[in-house]
Amino acid sequence: MDNTTAATNLTDGMHILTESLMANGVSKMYGVVGIPVTDFARIAQAKGIRYIGMRHEADAGNAAAAEGFLTGKPGVFLTVSAPGFLNGITPLKEATENGWPCIMIGGSSTRNLVDMGEGDYEGLDQMNFAKPFCKASFRVDNLEDIPLAVARAMRIALSGRPGGVYIDFPGETMGLSMDADAAKAMIYTVNDPCPAMVPSQTSVDTAMKLLAGAKNPWIILGKGAAYAQADEEIQNFIHATGIPFQPMSMAKGLLPDDDPLATLSCRGLAMRTADVVLLVGARLNWMLQFGKGKKWNPDVKFIQIEIDPAEIDNSRYIDAPIVGDIKSTMKMMNEALKTTPVKASAEWQQLLAADIAKNDARFAGKTASSEVPMNHYNALGAVKKVMDKNHDVYLVNEGANTLDDCRDIVNQYLPRHRLDCGTWGVMGVGLGYAIGAAVTTGKPVVSIHGDSAFGFDGMEVETICRFHLPVTVMVLNNGGIYRGDFENLGTDGDPSPLTLDATAHYEKMMEAFGGKGYFATTPDEVEQMLAEAIASKQPCMINVQLSVHAGVESGHIGNLNPKPVTGPLADSEMVDDPAVK
Repeated sequence: MDNTTAATNLTDGMHILTESLMANGVSKMYGVVGIPVTDFARIAQAKGIRYIGMRHEADAGNAAAAEGFLTGKPGVFLTVSAPGFLNGITPLKEATENGWPCIMIGGSSTRNLVDMGEGDYEGLDQMNFAKPFCKASFRVDNLEDIPLAVARAMRIALSGRPGGVYIDFPGETMGLSMDADAAKAMIYTVNDPCPAMVPSQTSVDTAMKLLAGAKNPWIILGKGAAYAQADEEIQNFIHATGIPFQPMSMAKGLLPDDDPLATLSCRGLAMRTADVVLLVGARLNWMLQFGKGKKWNPDVKFIQIEIDPAEIDNSRYIDAPIVGDIKSTMKMMNEALKTTPVKASAEWQQLLAADIAKNDARFAGKTASSEVPMNHYNALGAVKKVMDKNHDVYLVNEGANTLDDCRDIVNQYLPRHRLDCGTWGVMGVGLGYAIGAAVTTGKPVVSIHGDSAFGFDGMEVETICRFHLPVTVMVLNNGGIYRGDFENLGTDGDPSPLTLDATAHYEKMMEAFGGKGYFATTPDEVEQMLAEAIASKQPCMINVQLSVHAGVESGHIGNLNPKPVTGPLADSEMVDDPAVK
């Protein structure tokens, strides 16, 4: 065989990696190219993987994580070495905290130079650096290991509690070559990467007996319940038992928010009075006050459906743990209703319903107000009117007041149609999630940001325009972090640490890249512009002008801020929104 013939039957690490990903169902990849992964991205695109080139690695990672949440299959993103890799670590860790499957592929520098510390271009021991931030991290040094690495990453990302996996690809591995026929024979599809984890019948029976004896049972649905795609099983159980339920933010829509059993506006009363709580894909972390303390009934008992045994008893004693996947568990609990009937009392339902009616009436006045300059309540009240007519539009949400008030005001009607800051409460996830949702589903997305949150990833409006995605970005601009009327307590004349530009025309950014920009100053304008933007299915941005006085510090979690004991802030309280009459 001459050299020309031999060369035509060769392949390389970039092609083997592409074919291994495709053999395992990867059809999309998000990333930022550069040394040493540029040619790999082009090869992947040529072979049929849709490559979404982003403006920042963190946004690429968030897009991939969103795909993992929405599909139940790992989203994949690509970074360059060292600085690009470090930018990708944050979304990889966020995905792991959220329990979403995600695979990060990082190009890296020459191994021997990195190991010897000789100062290679962007040299960093990326494999070991990544280990604390994800479920698994490994490096591929041999071509023969590429299919194994992809299969292993798929299995680890999906099995147990889902999460992130990092695969390190040194540039020299990408460029190695071998016989193409031998390489093709190595490619395989992972077999049953996420088998069902069926709980013990004893644990289900114990939980059912506890529920059957409850006077005031309550169900809390977490984003794990949404991820599990056990929608029918969960809906059937709630409606069969009549147990009131509380969806955490990304579980909204598992049942419609206007379901009569939903407790969205009486959470406080339910926490104080529930005697047995069933946790479905929800963890007793900071968002639920760890299941203890003055906000909870001191005698409450917990049933926890959890796929990770280490989570049981993590914050407090769990009276009836069920270790298993949610779909299998809910099937067994529905079946158990035949022998252990569970029915919430009318008195319990009515107690909560009365509190809901009172709170909703009080809230309605705020959201229906036509006051200008607008505040978060009446601006988002206008958004609610539009979203109530567009159930299949995906909602992405980030900010402080913008996040908290949108979660409370805007209803969801379908599962997995809301994405937000998640377990870590991270800012800067919004446009990555919006792009991931639009690319994954092909459906319109409305991405609502506070002006501070928008600043973390605002350049992704160019990505939205470049790929002609049906994303409407809304920026609620009150001119600051939390709000825009803070004063500098010093004498240097600089803006306050919380001050941003209340006069900024963010919509011009979208126009700069060919999208449609809107500037809204009244609730009626918000409603009309949002309806028009969604219907267009084109890149749009609505800059919503709020009062600089609108908002409270840290939204609903201002209690997490340490309080100064002396100085001008010692006696300050910012718990009321001065822009809301």
